[in-house]
Amino acid sequence: MKDDLPSTKELLAQARQGDRAALGRLLEPHRLYLRLVAGRQLDERIAVRVDASDIIQQTFLEAYRSFEQFAGQEEPEWLAWLQRILDRNIAGTIRDHARLQKRNVRREQSMDDSHGSKAGLKDELGANLSSPSQLAIRGEEAKRLAQALTALPDDQREAVRLRHLEGWALAEIAQHLGRTPAATAGLVKRGIKALRRELHKDG
Repeated sequence: MKDDLPSTKELLAQARQGDRAALGRLLEPHRLYLRLVAGRQLDERIAVRVDASDIIQQTFLEAYRSFEQFAGQEEPEWLAWLQRILDRNIAGTIRDHARLQKRNVRREQSMDDSHGSKAGLKDELGANLSSPSQLAIRGEEAKRLAQALTALPDDQREAVRLRHLEGWALAEIAQHLGRTPAATAGLVKRGIKALRRELHKDG
């Protein structure tokens, strides 16, 4: 049950005792929120070349390496610390791009339009809901979407995340989860329905 899960404070205590798995459990629930923040800040020209997932991964690696520098105890402090690392990495990416970019990347197009799957998630959630890119305009709304996704059962959350935010094919997700493609499709469908319910809870 979700209520049986350890709190952020408990996970922080475990991580400070050297439990790297606890640190991973502190990081993973915020992946979606940080991805939305990164997508909001990255210029479209840069986004053609830079995958926000790579910046999130870099942020997580730095959080692992410098975890001892974090002195907070609560969830808001933890998220703010992660976002500071993310902001620094995004600023560095933009700076490097401005210095090194020699061509007009507007001529470049993504090899797979479905990889930037935010539009797909918008379609799945329905026209009455804001798209993830719109939610990312304001941090609180991006956080609301991330929290709604976090509220899903683990298997549904992973299936929805991989399908609609990472752009994985159903066959790849099925292999990753150890399920059949048909079962995986059903899992994604149920996850989207549950996500829609979570987002509508506040009217």
